[in-house]
Amino acid sequence: MRAKTPSESRTVMTDLVLPSETNPLNNLFGGELLARMDRAASISARRHSRRITVTASVNHVAFNRAVPLGSVVTVEAAVSRAFNTSMEIFIDVWIEDRFTGERSKANEAIYTFVAVDDTGKPTEVPPLEPETDLEKERFAAALRRKQLSLVLAGKLKPSDATELKALFTS
Repeated sequence: MRAKTPSESRTVMTDLVLPSETNPLNNLFGGELLARMDRAASISARRHSRRITVTASVNHVAFNRAVPLGSVVTVEAAVSRAFNTSMEIFIDVWIEDRFTGERSKANEAIYTFVAVDDTGKPTEVPPLEPETDLEKERFAAALRRKQLSLVLAGKLKPSDATELKALFTS
């Protein structure tokens, strides 16, 4: 199976925040943002695997800044690492200043998707070859996150989490 780069899965979705999508403070509902991120991540996972993909987990979400009514919000997603049948998708959320057009990072998230066949059985995905420094950082961190998740779920012994142990030993 040919390895792919994160840029091959890159997905950019830009939209406007409308009144029906906001809370009483006139900011985008968190759940609405989660849905937008899930859609972008799904497209990225599908582009990487060329398979049906399903959300396996939402590993991390940081709501660092509110997204006000009327904002132009851009969700950027790309595969950060591919495992056997799963893919970690890193998502950046940007808001555009209404007056200057400057973009600033508002939020981020990390989702895991699994590729499945027509019967819903997990199926193998292509490996990922990161190219940029940021892609390489996210690629390396993805394995540590996966090991931590497996340790916490009791599916991996802490002593076998080599990438995690390396953080704490010299």
